[in-house]
Amino acid sequence: MARRWPVFVGLGLSLAALGTGLLIEPDRIEGWHFAARWTARVGLPVFLAVYLASSLVRLFPAGWSRALLRDRRWWGLGFAASHTVHLVALVTYLQISGTPRTIGSLIPGGIAYLLLFTMALTSSDAAMRSLGRNWKRLHTLGIHYIWFIFFISSVGRVLDPAKRTPGLIEVALTLAALAVRVAAWRRKRAAT
Repeated sequence: MARRWPVFVGLGLSLAALGTGLLIEPDRIEGWHFAARWTARVGLPVFLAVYLASSLVRLFPAGWSRALLRDRRWWGLGFAASHTVHLVALVTYLQISGTPRTIGSLIPGGIAYLLLFTMALTSSDAAMRSLGRNWKRLHTLGIHYIWFIFFISSVGRVLDPAKRTPGLIEVALTLAALAVRVAAWRRKRAAT
């Protein structure tokens, strides 16, 4: 039986980041800005657990990697919960700060959230049966698109001197995750 605790890990990390931002920053706008940044950052490791689960089993077949793959659905729902908190923090920050956003800057993230919520809503055996091959297509497209948004966002932080160090760490993590996926894909291809 799958354990649902990863949902609470994802949600708990984001709520802790949200609360920390609002408690340590005396300025309301900066508090929400901190919360928006850190809810995104704590979501990345949860996302990477989902993104890497099947690849890690292929490359490192062991009890821990099989457990991660077994609970991948719950890690995915934990990431959806985590990033929903991030969305609330981000929207709140943008509203109270008056920071202008162009439609062009909102579309990529909007597509990521549309895919995220669609994947969360179809994370059941019944949805898998109902959608057939389209379920795999949706989840493959969604996970790679969300990876791309994390990567591009991280690259943007590298270009900002004030955010360079966290950006470099995030770029390294996302590229390492992609390298693991490519290595697993190559191993699978070589085995067939």
